[in-house]
Amino acid sequence: EHVAIATGGRIVARVEELSADKLGTAGKVKQISLGTNNSRRQDRILVLEDCKNTNAVTVLVRGGNQMIVEEAKRSLHDSMCVVRNLIKDNRVVYGGGSAEVSCSLAVSKHADSVTGVDQYAIKAFANALEDIPMALAENAGLSPIEEVAAMKSQQVKEDNPYIGLGLLMSSGDTKEMESNTGGKYHSTDMRNVGVFETLIGKQQQLQLAAQVVKMILKIDDVIAMGQYE
Repeated sequence: EHVAIATGGRIVARVEELSADKLGTAGKVKQISLGTNNSRRQDRILVLEDCKNTNAVTVLVRGGNQMIVEEAKRSLHDSMCVVRNLIKDNRVVYGGGSAEVSCSLAVSKHADSVTGVDQYAIKAFANALEDIPMALAENAGLSPIEEVAAMKSQQVKEDNPYIGLGLLMSSGDTKEMESNTGGKYHSTDMRNVGVFETLIGKQQQLQLAAQVVKMILKIDDVIAMGQYE
């Protein structure tokens, strides 16, 4: 499939279907070996150069062990997905949990205008949005409850939805952070530190999470192994 994309050819299932208009073109085809001379087994790859589709490239990932290789492949795949999302829609939301806290405040405010049992469900959704910034704070070795409470308070006080959890390293940013929060918490404006993510990615995260919850709520009973023995 990759060769067909690079050379402009078409994949055929049978030799009888092969024709000149289905053939691809390449300026140079060669095979190279990877590995040291002392290795018993050298990996060989086929290299196609000067192809019709010059936008098709191959990234060679190598590492000390399979775990490092898989991690590098995952990082490359995530990076390409981010670029793809930005091409589809160049809108972004700021990270550090600022988007989740801002949405939580908006949903919670909307819940106050709703009467009946639905109000509890809406408030529960607002509380669930705060789990993401709490996880960020906990992974950073900070107090999740205090950090999220400080972020919410600063967003409301300054009317700034871009306040998020920022672990700043430079001395200039640290001074700015201390003047904003009194030197106690780590909330800061994500626009100043350049932390953001794609809007499409954030929408997909929330939609998938809601779908999983709906699927679980539809389960009215669970049959445990050995229950009827």
